[in-house]
Amino acid sequence: MFDKSSWIRLPRNVVIGHDALSDTVKAASELRLGGRPLLVTSPTPKDVAADRVERAFAESGATPETVVIEAASFESVERVVEAGREADAGYLVGIGGGKAIDIAKMASDSLDRGFVSVPTAASHDGIVSARASMPEGDTRHSVAAEPPLAVVADTGVLADAPWRLTTAGCADIISNYTAVKDWQLAHRLKNVEYSEYAGALSRMTAEMLVDNADSIKKGLEDSAWIVTKALVSSGVAMSIAGSSRPASGAEHLFSHQLDRIAPGEALHGHQVGVGTIMIEYLHGGDAGGWRDVRDALARIGAPTTAEDLGIADEDVIEAVTTAHRVRDRYTVLGDGMSEAAAREVAGVTGVL
Repeated sequence: MFDKSSWIRLPRNVVIGHDALSDTVKAASELRLGGRPLLVTSPTPKDVAADRVERAFAESGATPETVVIEAASFESVERVVEAGREADAGYLVGIGGGKAIDIAKMASDSLDRGFVSVPTAASHDGIVSARASMPEGDTRHSVAAEPPLAVVADTGVLADAPWRLTTAGCADIISNYTAVKDWQLAHRLKNVEYSEYAGALSRMTAEMLVDNADSIKKGLEDSAWIVTKALVSSGVAMSIAGSSRPASGAEHLFSHQLDRIAPGEALHGHQVGVGTIMIEYLHGGDAGGWRDVRDALARIGAPTTAEDLGIADEDVIEAVTTAHRVRDRYTVLGDGMSEAAAREVAGVTGVL
């Protein structure tokens, strides 16, 4: 008897474009959530966007409450949860980069309240996904969280964000190439469930960035539009799959190991991008795919070498050879690489 079922949770409203910030109240009100909004932000995004959103909600009669968090931590999540209970918040609005949005989505999950995502930087696909990344000790945890009911992405705000954040977002999307290949490999060798739809959508987002690499320029709203659409599509692919598999493979394991070995040295998206060059080589050898990835990253202005990342060669080798230990997720790395093999891969691809 057929008993397969799936529950896909997707944003109901996605607003992207010039001056989209002014539509935040409308996008939230159309969700018919009720109650007062709890705005979650951090210092810089507060000045860039949250103050404006807070005024708009106040003018609408919604009497918003705002929490400003300083660090991404489980303690910050608890602080937001407590603030939500005290304010009797009807829903949460995360305004900022990865830190504010991840904390807001985790808190909304704990509170069983709806969540609206208002990114101020196109730095990662967490603006749409049901996953949150949280540091703890010398590593990071990817945890299940509440996906947004609405996304409001103002391309003017995103275009003004630090350029390195945008290039990190681009690199994160390009890494979908290898994430999908690892997912397909796990399906063939380990019978991991695979979604053709989610895989195709994820791969399409990577192709969108590679094909438009020459158009991604600093300060252009057109560029912010392209990158944000790709980030939204990537997040939707994860929601369809019910897993981070469409956008997280061996290249992400490599990045997580670098976070442990050389914490704070480089942005997550940039580390993932460099990892993608090497992992694409492992999947395709001399087929040329890794060169396309490397060249696209270079055209965007994202790092392609250990030196670009500001990370020592030996730390890269250690991360490559130990990345398979990060989590129980089968990838092309299998049960690990030898140091000699890692040095060859990093050398051939120009990472070292």
